This record gives sequence, structure tokens and C-alpha cells, in this order.
Amino acid sequence: MKLKNHPFIFLSSLVFLVIISFIFALLTGSGNLSSQELLSLLNGTASPLHQSLVFELRLPRALAAFAAGALLSIAGVLMQVLLRNPLADPYVLGVSGGSALAALLAMLSGLNTLWLTGSAFLGALLSIFLVFSFAHSKGSWTISRLLLTGIILASGWGALISFVLVISPPEKIHGMLFWLMGDLSYDRPLLPSYLILLIGFVFSLSISRQLNILLWGDLQAGSLGVDTRRLRGTLFFLSSLLTAGAITLAGSIGFVGLVIPHLVRLIIGTDHRLLIPASALMGGALLIIADTLARTMLAPQQLPVGVLTALIGVPLFLYLLRRSQ
Repeated sequence: MKLKNHPFIFLSSLVFLVIISFIFALLTGSGNLSSQELLSLLNGTASPLHQSLVFELRLPRALAAFAAGALLSIAGVLMQVLLRNPLADPYVLGVSGGSALAALLAMLSGLNTLWLTGSAFLGALLSIFLVFSFAHSKGSWTISRLLLTGIILASGWGALISFVLVISPPEKIHGMLFWLMGDLSYDRPLLPSYLILLIGFVFSLSISRQLNILLWGDLQAGSLGVDTRRLRGTLFFLSSLLTAGAITLAGSIGFVGLVIPHLVRLIIGTDHRLLIPASALMGGALLIIADTLARTMLAPQQLPVGVLTALIGVPLFLYLLRRSQ
């Protein structure tokens, strides 16, 4: 049975995968819980220790992981359409660099989590503004100019990040490096990221038919009434906003926005009406599982979740690349 012909079965399977990943995250940790103890939480008869462990520590972290994975996956889908490149990922335009630099400066200044979150988001927005401004400077807006501007800006952000790390006191470098590699251990507000996810998801679905037409090329899309210039501008801002939301929540996590859209396309095809929700569900489930493994594999020591996504993503992407050839 080909799943391309049965999208409802595939989407239902992904919903089930998300539920299983949440249960796995809630049960697994330094102190494992049994299924009966988890059910007692739903009945309200669990001990205060278990309630605190699940509702204050594990559940918020799992929710943050799901939001970050879904944001990166949708951003990856949109970025690959925008740049006409299946190897594009949400970080290719330098958004992560601007966000990371602003967050590191907030850490260096000793600001609290709220200021860290706001600084990371403002840094991402600044990077978006700079890329879009320079890409439009004295000429027409083109994909190659946008990509080149993003790569150059990302290199500049990288140099400044290295400078900040060099001048930082030793006691703060560990937290900075963790954040740069992806870290979900901070207590960050979830509401802004879920609002961005909701807006991005709904808006992406609303233009999914236009995205399908855009795959045929600009000439065919234009002849069918699609304003390709306006659509590409929308894709740029929307994918950058989604990336900013993910970075603000979890730091820099690679390969999720690159690998997940590839994997979903191979299974369900290129129809964005299905590709967008399927990528969001799979990306969210994958990051929940990766984060749970990151905090339990070497317990009590925790690994940055970006390390796990890279270890999973590199061989998986190489396999997908070989299969596509």
C-alpha cells in the first residue's frame, strides 16, 4: 500500500507518533515513571513529587521540543521552495547567527531568561531586516542575491560570535556553548513560540496551493495568476519568523528543518497541503525523542539536543540522498 494514495493513514500515524513521543518523554528521566504512575497523574491521585516532576519539568520541556521541531520543519519546507534548493535549511540566510549573537550578549550581561528570549528574537528580526534590505539594494530581488547576502551575513555573525566567546568569562562559556548547540533546559515562555507556530501553520496552509504551482516554475505560476514576487517575499518573512521562534525557544538545532521535509516528501509526495502538517508532526515528534535521549543517555549529565539531531540527521540525510540518486 502506497502512503501517497492514503494520506489520512499517514497523518494519523504521525499523530500517534507524537502521542507516543510525549508519553516516552514523560516516563523517561533520571527517575523513570511507570505507566500506572502516569495514569495516576491523570486521575489526580499521584504524589506531589511525581506531579512536580511531570508538570513542572518534563511536560514543559516536551512541549518546547515539539514546538521547536514543528517550527523548524515548516520553515525548512518553505525555505526549500523559496530558494528552489532541496538542500536549503532554516539557518541558511543567517537568521540563527543574529539570534545567537544577541542571546550570547544577553548571557554575557547576566540578564534573566525573559531578556534572553527577547534578545534572541530581536537578533533574528535584525538579521531578517538586514538580509532583505541588502538583497533589494540597487537592483531586482533575486534568489541568488538573497542566498549570497544570507551566507555573507551568516559568516559575519559567526565571526562576532567567536569574538564574544573569546572575551567571555570561563564560568559562562559552558552555558553559551550549550545554547549554540541547542538547549531545551532553560525555562522559557512557551506561549510566544506556539503563537508563531499557529500563525505560520495556518498561513502556510492558506498558500499551499500556490506553493504547489510555484514548483512548476515562475513562468507557469505567473501564467496561472500567481504573483511570484509577492509570494517569495511572503515565504522569506514567514520562514524567517518561524526560524526565529525556534531559535528563541531552543537555540540552534540543526538538521531538523533539512532532513524532515526530505523524508516526508519521499513518503507522501510534494503536495504542500499534506507536506506542511506532516512535516510539523514528524519534526515535533523527532525533537521530543531526541531531547529525551539527550537528557537521559549520559544521566545525570545532559547533552545538547543539537548533538543528537546531528548524529541522527547526518546518516539519515546521506541515506536519503543516496536513495534519491
